[in-house]
Amino acid sequence: MARKDRGRDRKGEMPLPNEEEGTMLCVVRRNLGGGFLEVFCKDGEIYKAWIPGKMRRRAWMREGDVILFLPWGSKDMKGEVVYRYLRDEVKKLIDMGLITEDFIEEGME
Repeated sequence: MARKDRGRDRKGEMPLPNEEEGTMLCVVRRNLGGGFLEVFCKDGEIYKAWIPGKMRRRAWMREGDVILFLPWGSKDMKGEVVYRYLRDEVKKLIDMGLITEDFIEEGME
């Protein structure tokens, strides 16, 4: 039986945070269930992130994962997950200076 391709060779470029779009980098703190996560973002705030259906079936989110997050702009501190970075992509983000390893550790507390 052939193994499924687990997305290790994704096509295209990895998306980066963009102020015009309002996206930012976050770390998953915990899984809340029902398609929601608690995430710690670069702005120092904790948000409730919704995982869209197409991602919920394909990309499993675990504590400590780095994600691209789009806040909805409402007072309830919610938004949605746009992209989950793989380990090698997280290393690239660190090399580019967009995040630090301390940020990832801080998000896990």
